[in-house]
Amino acid sequence: MRHTITRRAFLAATGASAAAGCGSREGRDASAEGGGEYQPNWDSIQAHEAPEWFHDAKLGIFVHWGLYSVPAWATPVGELGTIDWTKWFRNNPYSEWYLNSLRIEGSPTQDHHRKTYGADFGYMDFAPQFNEAVQRWDPAAMASLFADAGARYVVLTTKHHDGFTLWPSEVENPHLPPDRRASSRDIVGELTSAVKAARMRMGFYYSGGLDWSFNPEPIDVLDEVWGTIIHTREFADYADAHWRELIAKYDPAILWNDIGYPEQADLASIVADFYNSRSDGLINNRFEIGKEGAPARHHDFTTPEYAQMDEITEEKWETCRGLGFSFGYNRVETDEHTIGEAELIHLLADITSKNGNLLLNAGPMADGTIPEIQVRRLRALGTWLEKNGEAVYGTRPWERAAGETADGVPVRFTSKGDAIYAILLGQPKSPLDLALDLGVSGESAMVAVVGEPGAPQASYEEGTLKARLAAPLPEGHAHALRIELD
Repeated sequence: MRHTITRRAFLAATGASAAAGCGSREGRDASAEGGGEYQPNWDSIQAHEAPEWFHDAKLGIFVHWGLYSVPAWATPVGELGTIDWTKWFRNNPYSEWYLNSLRIEGSPTQDHHRKTYGADFGYMDFAPQFNEAVQRWDPAAMASLFADAGARYVVLTTKHHDGFTLWPSEVENPHLPPDRRASSRDIVGELTSAVKAARMRMGFYYSGGLDWSFNPEPIDVLDEVWGTIIHTREFADYADAHWRELIAKYDPAILWNDIGYPEQADLASIVADFYNSRSDGLINNRFEIGKEGAPARHHDFTTPEYAQMDEITEEKWETCRGLGFSFGYNRVETDEHTIGEAELIHLLADITSKNGNLLLNAGPMADGTIPEIQVRRLRALGTWLEKNGEAVYGTRPWERAAGETADGVPVRFTSKGDAIYAILLGQPKSPLDLALDLGVSGESAMVAVVGEPGAPQASYEEGTLKARLAAPLPEGHAHALRIELD
């Protein structure tokens, strides 16, 4: 049986507590400057809930991009949750963890690095190559691709665990030389502008628990993740200043933190100010302190990683995962390591049916080019959503998430208003006749195939829908039916 580990389980193991048109200031509360609804304490903040736009959006694009995009190398051993933790860090398939893998004696990454670049070539020495490469990047083209994929929001890694920032921060890192601290282009600012121009919302990832420029101790077992979260006043002030700078300068809608946050931080004030200034803002569940017995901090949604919920959950959640085994670009990955088109479409349907969103990662090359393997998957998903998005965007879970047609095709249900949507995860065996047990009261039914002409003949008796299609369904990975019962 496949063993999956969500980020919640990951944090628990380390001792932690448990549509969109966007102008540059859309969603902001004009009264925020004079105070606001939320006070700088967790009792006040916990009343906040995920905004409706996030429930409606269903699909976001995660962007992992940084110095690790230059070597772009990791061992593609498998997805998170399928590899034993005793082997994970030494053979880490996440290319964005390149620096940590490099510091583990005898790791495949260390061996590759020394053979390719030499033993004296440091990780931060990739900065000049990265900064030269990003001069060729076209932010508008990147944002256009994400919009074409059907995304309603984008989340960019502003700073990953290596400490290198993708914006020209005025907050100096005391542990890195000036020419190794940040990208030469304001990637955060330029992509934010392009994303908003493409009428998507923008969110920021920030590594608030780990920063290997402050704590270079390598992590090679799971328990050490807890031990390397940085709980110092120096780092707390540094991270706080970064978040305030990012919010003030670029106006994000999502604060997406990773692997904990310093206990000394003034986080409640930051979050309260953020909520008071953005009526459409929200934060994830990875701001926890990461110490046993530490008080829980508020979040608007949870973030399982390379995993999804088994059933409908009342609490909003968002699965994050790469198209391959890595978030950052890994030149070693091929089609063999990349999620298939059908699996990707079915994954989105499954997540949507259970009150989740999918934050699907694209890992650019150093120059901002999205690899062709990833482009094909993104465009395939976008093409399917262009036709079937009615059954995804703006929907909410129905009475149950899953079902099956009489001929054995798996089904995922969503709902919107009076409509029930049945997303068939495959091609029906009968070209014209469908039967589906809904198990709810009703005397008659109207059925339409989303994106297809003609009205099927339908009947509804004893909880079972029977439909005769006007024409056979075209070949496709999934089809959506709109059902209205009387």
